[in-house]
Amino acid sequence: MARSSFLFTSESVSEGHPDKVADQISDTIVDLFLAKDPEARVACETLTTTNRVVLAGEVRGEGMIDTAGNWAPGALEEIQEAVRATVRDIGYEQAGFHWQNLHFENHLHPQSAHIAQGVDAAGNKDEGAGDQGIMFGYATDETPDFMPATLDYAHKILETMAADRHSGAAPFLEPDAKSQVTLEYENERPVRATALVVSTQHKPGYFFHGNDGDPAKYGELRDYVEGVLRRVLPDGFVTPDTRIFVNPTGRFEIGGPDGDAGLTGRKIIVDTYGGAAPHGGGAFSGKDPTKVDRSAAYISRYMAKNIVAAGLARRVTIQLSYAIGVSEPLSLYVDTHGTGTVAEGSIEAALPQLVCLTPRGIREHLGLNRPIYRRTASYGHFGRTPDADGGFSWERVDLVEALKAAVAA
Repeated sequence: MARSSFLFTSESVSEGHPDKVADQISDTIVDLFLAKDPEARVACETLTTTNRVVLAGEVRGEGMIDTAGNWAPGALEEIQEAVRATVRDIGYEQAGFHWQNLHFENHLHPQSAHIAQGVDAAGNKDEGAGDQGIMFGYATDETPDFMPATLDYAHKILETMAADRHSGAAPFLEPDAKSQVTLEYENERPVRATALVVSTQHKPGYFFHGNDGDPAKYGELRDYVEGVLRRVLPDGFVTPDTRIFVNPTGRFEIGGPDGDAGLTGRKIIVDTYGGAAPHGGGAFSGKDPTKVDRSAAYISRYMAKNIVAAGLARRVTIQLSYAIGVSEPLSLYVDTHGTGTVAEGSIEAALPQLVCLTPRGIREHLGLNRPIYRRTASYGHFGRTPDADGGFSWERVDLVEALKAAVAA
């Protein structure tokens, strides 16, 4: 039996977290290739550490690299410039990690011909999935963004702090930060925060621990963070009983890739639903949309969000599965967790009639062959506002009326 009253926790990390720096660089490469060739293939992994960025992976794309591994004139320089610009935009100009001074290595090489022959369309064969795997989508009516409240607020805390850092409103902040939100649920609805944790990299001196540091500067930092918490969370969620921890280790001056190495794909729960729903295991960043790890997770979220927006359930999980080189999904599963207003089987029957779930069908339905991915690589791939240029197209709720009609038929 599902519990109606409980505590639940999710965390988020900022754009300056070392793993998120890696994710953003990898998606910068995806965008660079897709901007030149909408049919480009990219599988880019990034390592970040003290004043060093290393790229590795498999790529293909007109205007960048041919199948023999010959780079187009200026392509290597363009890649390096894009990487440095990404680090600069995040805000890293520190001795241990600086966009101008970091050592850059590019080990990207042509995509495997054996993978390409299974994935590419040829003759009567449609394009197949870029890999085998399972993908999940989730939506809940806990927030206007149809996201778990714990993760939604954790993201927004760090987004607010980043905006204040970039604008100069919080000049004592540095790029690396983490947040954690614990909410109490009553009758399956979030009602108050029981614990809030924010650890943020800061300028020298803004700490106090024991008898060390400057209590006035630390007080300024703590007051600012507590103000952000009250701005982001709904009125009444932060109470006198809420336990608030701001930089509980005391000092956080060394951060980002200088403090901890970063790798693409190590924050997949932050990227999706904060632990409130399953994750298939595959990362998103660094992958072009032929990779179903990414595109099928996006279409699963799209379907789940439209189901909840249509009033067919208050909470829903969707699973898809694929085999490499095979176009059609192997399975589609819908679970409304006892909140549905129609039978789950009727939703399962309706969805493939409304959305083509082949890799090509997904890309065309959501318009994924565009340079729209770097923006997804921090503060979550879901719960965002669709952009006019097609970014976050999987957050649209344009399937609602068709879904209602399909399940009523």
